[in-house]
Amino acid sequence: MTITVGDALPAADLMQMGDAGPEKIALSDLTDGRKVVIFGLPGAYTGTCSNEHVPGFIQHAEALRAKGVDDIICVSVNDAFVMQAWGKDTGADAAGLKMLGDPLSTFTRSIGLDFDAPDFGLIGRSLRYAMVVEDGKVTALNVEENPGVCDVSGGAAVLAMV
Repeated sequence: MTITVGDALPAADLMQMGDAGPEKIALSDLTDGRKVVIFGLPGAYTGTCSNEHVPGFIQHAEALRAKGVDDIICVSVNDAFVMQAWGKDTGADAAGLKMLGDPLSTFTRSIGLDFDAPDFGLIGRSLRYAMVVEDGKVTALNVEENPGVCDVSGGAAVLAMV
């Protein structure tokens, strides 16, 4: 079942790089009592993700924070090592975005936003989406019809949703 506006996020652990290496972080620790934007995308270092999706959130990060967003969280079906390197390479880290991995697609599947494109080598990947979450509940959600497009889930679109 696909998550919708009004639903609570499921309990989930994502992965981030810590001082001693990869570590789990409970999604609830990032969302409880807070207003956050979570955006998901098919994969680190892929064209639309690197050239449009992440840069759009970097560009609009300060405006989102000015509207009361506590955190901007990028989730991809990649490991913490890749997410850390991608965050540095794109400037997402410097802009204060949290780059979190969902390496087994557990969270992505639990919210029903996964897809497979075996001809492109993408299995269990995330659809391209963005959601606003307040105190663990989805208050706005935009999902792209085509994962290769970044229109309704980009930084500018989310800024209009908050």
